[in-house]
Amino acid sequence: MNAQYIPIWEYVKFLFFPPGAVWQSHLQDASENCYAKLMQKKKAPPRRRSGCPLNASVEMLGDRWSLLILRDMMLRGYQTFKEFLHLDEKIATNILADRLRRLECHGMIETARDPADGRRQIYTLTAKGIDLAPVLTEMVLWAARHEETGDQALVRQMRTDKQQLLASVRERWAGKHSPLSS
Repeated sequence: MNAQYIPIWEYVKFLFFPPGAVWQSHLQDASENCYAKLMQKKKAPPRRRSGCPLNASVEMLGDRWSLLILRDMMLRGYQTFKEFLHLDEKIATNILADRLRRLECHGMIETARDPADGRRQIYTLTAKGIDLAPVLTEMVLWAARHEETGDQALVRQMRTDKQQLLASVRERWAGKHSPLSS
């Protein structure tokens, strides 16, 4: 005898509803709705408040954490959540996770699973993110000119050979647009 498994809702439907009747279990409906909401694709970037290019920049990079994450990717080569947690500025884990998602949503970084440890994400700069290197460099130089700041060695390097520093950032991330490529 050939036994077949029949899902319970199919059995109930067979017993209580005539063939061709519209029927769907509440459990099945709830399961599909909840699962669909949890598994939605990544959110699209939010609508801009205006068409002003400066406004777009501020909306993408307007908080200090995003800029500091990009700084450490560019200058220190950070690529993992754990590395970002060790920022000198002591970022909270929930803020870090949110800013990494935002940067990815805006196309400045990419993420993929680490091939050596599938639980770990590796973050890399995209071409769009790398294009921010001159902007961040100018921000550092502006702050050093107008405020007392630390890391004078970096400031001196930026002042004396800014183009070489920018070239080294581009070289570090060249070919790494996919986190899995080396």
